[in-house]
Amino acid sequence: MTQNARDIDRPKGKNLAELKPIFEFIKPYKKQVFLALLFLLLAASTTLALGRGIQYLVDNGFAGGNSALLTQALGALGIIIVVNAISTAFRFYFVSWIGERVNADIREAVFSHVLSLSPGFFETTKTGEILSRITADTTVLESMIGSSVSIALRNAFIMVGGLVMLAITSLKLTGMILLVVPLVIGPIVFFGRRVRQFSRESQDRVADIGAYADEALHGIRTVQAFSHEDQDRAHFKKEVERSFQAARRRISQRAVLTGIVILLVFAAIGSVLWIGGNDVVQGRMSVGELSAFLFYSVLVAGSVGALSEVMTSLQRAAGAAERLMELLATEADIKAPQNPIALTDPARGEIEFKDVTFFYPSRPGHVALKNLSLHIQPGEQIAIVGPSGAGKTTLYQLLLRFYDPKSGKVLLDGVDLMSADPRKIRDQLGIVSQEPVIFATSALENIRYGKPDASDAQVRAAAAAAHALEFIEKLPQGFDSNLGERGVLLSGGQKQRIAIARAILRDPVVLLLDEATSALDAESERLVQQALERLMKDRTTLVIAHRLATVKKADRIIVISDGEIIDSGTHNELIKQRGLYAQLAELQFAA
Repeated sequence: MTQNARDIDRPKGKNLAELKPIFEFIKPYKKQVFLALLFLLLAASTTLALGRGIQYLVDNGFAGGNSALLTQALGALGIIIVVNAISTAFRFYFVSWIGERVNADIREAVFSHVLSLSPGFFETTKTGEILSRITADTTVLESMIGSSVSIALRNAFIMVGGLVMLAITSLKLTGMILLVVPLVIGPIVFFGRRVRQFSRESQDRVADIGAYADEALHGIRTVQAFSHEDQDRAHFKKEVERSFQAARRRISQRAVLTGIVILLVFAAIGSVLWIGGNDVVQGRMSVGELSAFLFYSVLVAGSVGALSEVMTSLQRAAGAAERLMELLATEADIKAPQNPIALTDPARGEIEFKDVTFFYPSRPGHVALKNLSLHIQPGEQIAIVGPSGAGKTTLYQLLLRFYDPKSGKVLLDGVDLMSADPRKIRDQLGIVSQEPVIFATSALENIRYGKPDASDAQVRAAAAAAHALEFIEKLPQGFDSNLGERGVLLSGGQKQRIAIARAILRDPVVLLLDEATSALDAESERLVQQALERLMKDRTTLVIAHRLATVKKADRIIVISDGEIIDSGTHNELIKQRGLYAQLAELQFAA
């Protein structure tokens, strides 16, 4: 099976130490942990007490022929069982509560951290991979914290307590039991390591399934438009089969481990029963003692078997923890400096690029911007034109501080963006892109996304200014209507007007328009352009446009090619220069 690049980059953990960071999430819940341990010990202790009760019942109740003692023994056993049942119920509640609570905290921590990572991280990491870690891997950990750890502690206590009681009952037979322990532990250690390795591989394969399905479903219209369903089904089947084969290897190791442990443990119990039975026949041991010894032998055997099962679960959880901690350990490339410089208040909207050179992390060999310098005055409307891939959108990415330049500076109101808090920078900017992001919530919340504390009246006013009020009010529930995943219930023009309303509500000092009308029909473009003109008034505006008819009114047009500014001026000036802009204009207007 060929590994892809992402598989090769994934580190492989070697032991259960990968779980150590997870217990940091448990620390805030010391009270619940204490109660869980208390009831766990009580349940285990009453389980061990049953053996002495059985010995007393057999020797004094059955063998002694005393009905009063029989009644007394059964009554004592009944009390022990009731206490055991109650303590087990409380143990289950508190342990499960801790598992669910910690699972929720880990998910929140991972999601919160992922939101802080720079766009460069998402260039090389699939969304489905991240979602798999937040969902599938945290579920594995929840099972470990809310079940496996409790089972491990309970069975460890019963195993140790059972061995002590075995020694008290019969030291000779206990020695035989202990001879089997190394035979059982050996396979647990050997196969446990292999299970952990295969568990990590299995979880990675599940992540690959999620990543592929996420990509295919988000592009379902393209999939169907190109009749690509059969190829996608085949590819998905291949990914599922890879996941199945990885899971099969993990399961086979667990199956072999379980079989070996059961065989060894019950072989030991059979040997003990034969020797102990001879001791009873020869009068060296009472029937009650043998009964108690067998009871404790079964408890110890069951505990060892359970521990072997738990060990494989812990190994699987270690793989999940490794993947989650790997994600939490990823540092954002873009973050606020320790002592960020404050932006001017009120902001003016002056922008300057000084000798900026930049490479995208995923394309280190291709220069996106090369020694680019550009100064934009407050309130100036700048149009940026040029061929696809020239570096136009890259200017926006740097201005939003999604990336930092390799060399040179980007300044807002005279402040170097690398010296400022990225969130404060972005508070001054508003963007309307060619494909606006619409969330699967109401129209009201989609517009309010630009200013979360805005009132309903402010949202309505922004919608009216964006020429969006009319179509929103015609929706089934008006502003409360859900717009569907990625705005599937809206047309292209309606999505754009929602995005413009969002930007109007934000009231940014600098407005970034990225092909905001290129995909619209004539009527939608007219309405959107009216909304944009209202939005652009009295604020610094950068407009990326392929359709040159939309940039004629700009104060200045910047022509970019291969990451460099090659021309600058008004529409008429650039036409007279007969350069790249004139060529583009001639092609478009002639058409």
